[in-house]
Amino acid sequence: MYNIDTSLIKIITDHYWIKRDSIVEKRIHNGRTFFDKFERVNATLTNSIINQHRKGEITVAHSLINRFSKVENIVFDYNGINTDRFWHRAQLLLREEGFINFTAYNSKTPGHLHLYVHKGHTTLQEGYQIAKMLSMKLAQKLPREWKMFPDPDIPKEFNILTLPYGMYNKERGASWSKHM
Repeated sequence: MYNIDTSLIKIITDHYWIKRDSIVEKRIHNGRTFFDKFERVNATLTNSIINQHRKGEITVAHSLINRFSKVENIVFDYNGINTDRFWHRAQLLLREEGFINFTAYNSKTPGHLHLYVHKGHTTLQEGYQIAKMLSMKLAQKLPREWKMFPDPDIPKEFNILTLPYGMYNKERGASWSKHM
């Protein structure tokens, strides 16, 4: 069983992406060429597939954009070296902006995080705007060592993230929020 609390991520389970050893498809988007190593599998994401991912047998990713062009999460893909400092600054920023539900998960690489900001049923354009705004505000306090999702500069099919490997930290409607 997948023992990480992923209930608020609201993973899209009607399909998933599996990483291949070779390039699956070449895509051109906004004058840039992208090489896709993830192949879309149009089957339900089951616990057995998730367990294979956790064991390291396969690498599985999930889509951030559903078939109705809605997003449930705005995600920071942090690839820096100081995770504690990033978590602290991001936590303060998100609280200040009124977000009370967010979770950071460990990725496969030690010290790298995926910080999911649980926004709820949001249009894709609004998701792009929120991601850009949060990134710009955080970049005023920290060197930019992250990528934001959803990202309008990449094809929709590239707005995917690998499934988390472990929980780093979480914030769920903390008691301080009632005093704001």
